[in-house]
Parts: sequence; structure tokens; C-alpha cells
Amino acid sequence: MAPRGDLFAAIDLGATSGRVIVGEVDGERITATECSRFENRPVRVGGLLQWDVLSLWADATAGLARAAAENPGIRSVAVDTWGVDVALTRGERLLGNPVHYRDTRTDAVIEQVHALVPPEELFSRAGVQPASINTIYQLVAEQSGGLIDAADGALLMPDVFSYWFTGERIAERTMASTTGLLSAETGDWDRGLLEKVSIPADLFARVVPAGTRLGPIRDDVAADIGLASSIDVVATAAHDTAAAAVATPLPSRGGVFVSCGTWGLIGVERDRPLLGAAAFAAGVTNERGLDDRYLVMRNGMGLWILSETLRGWDATDELTELLARATALGDAVPVFDVEDPRFQIPGDMPARIAAWCEEHGVAPPQGRVAIVRSIIESLAHALAASAHEIGRLTDEPVTQINIVGGGSRNELLCARVADHAGVPVYAGPNEATALGSLLVQARTAGTVNGTVDDLRAIVTRTIAPRQHLPGARHDDARSRAERSAR
Repeated sequence: MAPRGDLFAAIDLGATSGRVIVGEVDGERITATECSRFENRPVRVGGLLQWDVLSLWADATAGLARAAAENPGIRSVAVDTWGVDVALTRGERLLGNPVHYRDTRTDAVIEQVHALVPPEELFSRAGVQPASINTIYQLVAEQSGGLIDAADGALLMPDVFSYWFTGERIAERTMASTTGLLSAETGDWDRGLLEKVSIPADLFARVVPAGTRLGPIRDDVAADIGLASSIDVVATAAHDTAAAAVATPLPSRGGVFVSCGTWGLIGVERDRPLLGAAAFAAGVTNERGLDDRYLVMRNGMGLWILSETLRGWDATDELTELLARATALGDAVPVFDVEDPRFQIPGDMPARIAAWCEEHGVAPPQGRVAIVRSIIESLAHALAASAHEIGRLTDEPVTQINIVGGGSRNELLCARVADHAGVPVYAGPNEATALGSLLVQARTAGTVNGTVDDLRAIVTRTIAPRQHLPGARHDDARSRAERSAR
């Protein structure tokens, strides 16, 4: 049967995997189909943890070629990724692989940067909570190696792919807002701040809003990747959190979103940033959303500890069974501080959990099931607390929490967030980031019109999130879990 709406493709690159998703959009509904999924495996070389960006390009373009062959008539494609990481260029080439935000090279320059610009000033100018992963620290760290002097450009991760597709150098605004170098007020590069840390302003491309059409895929690129016809490229809301927020079915007031993947970003959407001493002390960060709205958030732990634990056990395929048994186990497990810096770096998470527990006079969880339950319980506690803190800071009590992304698939996590927060949790859509990207493209193409609220309404009409009520025992789910655990 012929499609009712227009077709668009989203290349959605997360910190552990990537996917190519084709969406069909009309004025009322959106449907999405995953055409390709591939791993994102960083590589440690020369003491640096680096992104294998060429493998990502190969996998993403192979997925796009397959999607185009299976879905003739795709109108455009857009790329979204995680935030902060940057590639330095000279001419048309990268000077090296982008370095992973979890690499520790920035630790040596944090005090150097803060001696030039105090952290409170960094926050007041950019609205972004100072953190070692931020682009400002990454670029200062590169100065000592001479790469800044050799570079003539700096492109954030999604903008690298857009450049390779079209030859257009741009900085999409939602992504640029993660750097700590974009003015929270003007939405453009803060040249005064760049001067203070001796980063050349002319490294950076022009800032463009989400939804900017960049032009068709270059003919040579289309031929290289096997596209039968050209496809437009759009700078979507290129930071994955901003794209996910577009597709989160939030109420007009009182709703908090949790974009839960590797990271857990907890926030609200507002017309103005939340700045000032109280916001800074509470760890608030302000990033740009679609239509120049602000995502007022706390940037915290997501599923990273769990995924790193499973990787260390070589038990990724056992997650479903472990969660079922963890549900049946109950909540009599230790709750640890998931924001402790020791959990940010790749390594032996169970050993670190045990060490944290011993340091705090708490009995560590014993066995894999208890460790998984302890991770879920600790994460749920932190997410619920952050949601209420955001509500307090924005002077708006929390009435519901919407969890989107990979965490929305985790029934135990969603139920426990509801229990800890004392408000309903609505889980889904799972692929909120890709859906948001597709909707931005559809608006650029003229398939749909209106504000971000109108785009969000399309998701609400199409996808019903799963409800988790606080205090509910989920008897059916618990019975299934207990049967599975036997």
C-alpha cells in the first residue's frame, strides 16, 4: 500500500549504538521503522579514548542506503548525536578521531580554565553547568598538544556528518548549546568567553537553528554510498536530548521529562533559561531546545552503570532475565550515590559499588541479581529526587514524569521512579530522539506546520505511553517475574 504521508530518515547516534530509522509523517500521525542498527565502540589508542568516527560513518551511510532502497522517495535525512564532543579539522580532513567525553585528559585543565573564568561566570554566560566533559575544557586540553594551532575548524559530532554529506560547515544551535561556549542570551558563540580561554573564534562555524535545510547530499557521496537518487540534508535538533524533548508528550504545566539512555537528563521546557546562584548551586544546566525554547535540566546518571556492569560480565544478552529476577527480589538492597565520580569512568562497576558501600558502612549487594536491583534502585532514587528538585527550582510542583529513550523500556526502573517520586510515570516513546528528528524534518519540508507543541501533539495522537502509578504492586508483572526466576 502506498504511504499516506512523506518519508524521512533519522540517523540517531547514541554513545553505545546507532540506528537508521525511517518515518512516515502526515499532518496527524507519525510511524517509524528501524532499518539498521549498529554498535558504537570507542577505541583507546595512545592513551586516549576515541570515537571510531569512520566506522560510524560507514555503518550510518550503509544503513541510509538500505533505508532508501527499501523506502523509495525519502525526502530528507538528519543526524543527531550525544553532546559536547568535537572534531578538529584542517581543510576537508579531520586532524584525528574525536576524543570521547569520558576520557580523563580534561582533568588537568579544569583549574586552569577556572583561573581564567570562574565557574560561576561560566554558568552565568553559557547557562551550562561546568563539567569536565564540556567542550570548553576539551578544547583547552587540545591546546597543549598543538592541535588548536594546526586546526582551521571545529565541528561538533552531528555537524561532522552533515559536513561530510553536504560540504556545509554549520553549528546546529541545540548541539552548540552543550559546549559551554554559546551565550545563553544571544544563542550565538560567546566571543568574549572564547577570547578569555584563548580559543580562536574563527574555528567555529555559523550557528543555525534546528530545522535548517543544508541542501542535497553531494553527488559524489550519493554515488559512494549507493543512493539511486539524492536526498536533502536537514540540521535537525541535533543534540539527542533536544530531539527527544520534541517527541515527549508533556502536559502544558507540571510535567518533567527524563531522557534516559547512557545519561539521565531530567528537566522541564521553558521560554527562558534558569540562571543565578541558586540554579548554579543546584547543578542546573540550560540547553537549547526546538524553537529557541530552553531545556532546564539536571544532567545525571542514566543506564551507564548498568550497561557497563553487563559488559564487564559479558551478560548483555541476559538483561531481560536479570531484570525479571531483580523485580522478584524486592527493594531490600543498598542505595548508593550514582553521581559519585568513580562511576563515570569505564571499569569494574560491581567492585566500585562494593567499595562505595564499604566506605559508607553499608552491606554491598551480593550476586548479580542483587547488584542489578541495587543499580536500578539507586538510579530511580536519584532520578526522582532530581525531578522534584527541578520542580522546586522552577516553582512548579511536579505532577507527572515522562521517561523517554532506552530507560522507558525498563519496566522496573519506571515503576521504581514512580514509587520514589510519588507521582505517575509515563514511559515512552522508546525512540523519542528519532521521532523528534523526523518531525523537525517534516516541518522543514512543509509536511506539517506549527510549533514544537503542534509536533508533540502528533506523537500524542500516535503513541500511548505506558502508565506507572506510585505504590502500584504490578501484580501481573511481579507474578511473571517470579515464575521466570524459578
